[in-house]
Amino acid sequence: MILVIFSVISVIAGIVSTALGHTPWQSVLVFLGAFLGLNLLYAIFWFGVSATVDRKKPLEKIRPIYPEGCISVAGWLCAWAGVRAEVNGMEKLPQEGRFLLVCNHRSMFDPIVTEYVLRKYRLAFITKPSNLEIPGISRLAVGAGFLAIDRENDREALKTILKAADFLRKDLCSMVVYPEGTRSKTGVMGPFHAGSFKIAQRGNVPVVVAAIRGTEQVHRHFPFRPTHVTLDILDVIPAEEVKAITTQELSARSRALIEKDLEEGAA
Repeated sequence: MILVIFSVISVIAGIVSTALGHTPWQSVLVFLGAFLGLNLLYAIFWFGVSATVDRKKPLEKIRPIYPEGCISVAGWLCAWAGVRAEVNGMEKLPQEGRFLLVCNHRSMFDPIVTEYVLRKYRLAFITKPSNLEIPGISRLAVGAGFLAIDRENDREALKTILKAADFLRKDLCSMVVYPEGTRSKTGVMGPFHAGSFKIAQRGNVPVVVAAIRGTEQVHRHFPFRPTHVTLDILDVIPAEEVKAITTQELSARSRALIEKDLEEGAA
């Protein structure tokens, strides 16, 4: 949507340029200059907002501008990348309360697309530390509740799991985790880290199981072709059931659902 708005404003600028007697080429340059300038101002604005995030201060409250910024930037990136997203099973999502969403991981665009298409649910993601060191946008993400997890250090990983559960209990945001721990470069799911499901157990929230496909094609299609991405909401495991079974059972059940959906989608 934001690129559409920028395009409309830029077209108006080009029309005004023509009305003022400029040559067609000059009007084209005005259009391009306005379009690129608006995008630059947009990026500068959110970079400035991100500078207000204090990364050293414990997150006790999420200011609405930070998740709104993440959603807006996610939509902006999807538009630039030519992503055409489809969501199936949205009606299954909890209408009240927080949840833990678990999903397969195929591309760096997985969280970008998910953040945008499920924007009404205020999602925060658990990601590798390097993703939260990207200048500008990573500070915005931290302000929105995103957490880094060091899977090479069990003690530090547990701290992240406990913090995520605390965010859920405090109703700050819903959390998203990719139990594979890293994205698959072959399309074949890797083993799940069962410990990820402790977040839901300790946070006393349901587990939403989802499957995503198509994001692995974005870099191949850009910039000449759009990419169709599908996010399927497969099942919601109630909080009571999450507490009653083991993380290994939750992991196996979720992985089986996702694997089946991906196989059916590929058929």
